[in-house]
Amino acid sequence: MTTSLRQKMMEDLQLHGLSGRTQALYVLAVQQLAEHYHKSPDQITEAELRAYFLYLLNEKRVAPSTLTVALSGVKFFYVYTLQRQWTTIQLVRAPREKKLPVVLSIDEVRLILSCVKIVRYQMCLSTIYGCGLRLQEGIHLQVGDIDSQRMVVHGQRGKGSKDRFVPLSVSLLRLLRQHWWRHACRPHRHPFWLFPTNYNPKDTARENLGPITARSIQSAFTLALKASGIQKPASIHTLRHSWATHLLEAGVNLRVIQAYLGHASSETTTLYTHLTPQVEAPAVQAINDVVGRLWP
Repeated sequence: MTTSLRQKMMEDLQLHGLSGRTQALYVLAVQQLAEHYHKSPDQITEAELRAYFLYLLNEKRVAPSTLTVALSGVKFFYVYTLQRQWTTIQLVRAPREKKLPVVLSIDEVRLILSCVKIVRYQMCLSTIYGCGLRLQEGIHLQVGDIDSQRMVVHGQRGKGSKDRFVPLSVSLLRLLRQHWWRHACRPHRHPFWLFPTNYNPKDTARENLGPITARSIQSAFTLALKASGIQKPASIHTLRHSWATHLLEAGVNLRVIQAYLGHASSETTTLYTHLTPQVEAPAVQAINDVVGRLWP
């Protein structure tokens, strides 16, 4: 893809309000299409585009999620950047995945977290589980996101850039405070990020430090999972699935859980208007009971 085409597509993606990660994935999808045919994507015909998706389906046998990203990126490029309304783009659909998510028991979550060697990573993963956060929400937590007066965590940078508040358990707050004050006199205690990256002595401005990276904490989780001996194909996102399942098993209303997870649905908007203290109280108590069993 030429520099001018790439620039135009990136500008279109920005104007469309897509996240930086989505923008990168869409551009990569078009780049892979161009590399497949060894020519600029604006020179590719509709017949070639059709053949490309058949190749992804029948020969390469990519996962449905991979096909979805490829289709979305290529479709965006041709519809919005090149303004071509091809039938093939409307025809291709990725097969729907019907896999049930992997779920860990509370004992398995406790075991995995105990195998995380670096305390900063352990606390971040514990918070991700304890609040049902997505990975990006967890690593980007700020000091001000922890509201100990209202006992909630402000989840930001979620899917669709939707903010939400999640109940904060008493036991998790205690752990976060212990972690915070343990590093009170250390140079890497950051005034902004709750889980900052490693402190570099050459960088005299702590404010310039960013949060821990997704790659580093994913690596920490993978090592901990292996050390635990648990054979389930778990990932960091499994902690979120497990949290929701544990709350459902504890009797929390499914609609309340959907609101806490920030799932986009036709019901989610109305949930916030109908939730009452009487509905919230059992949920908050259940969260304290469930999460408190990890750190009695």
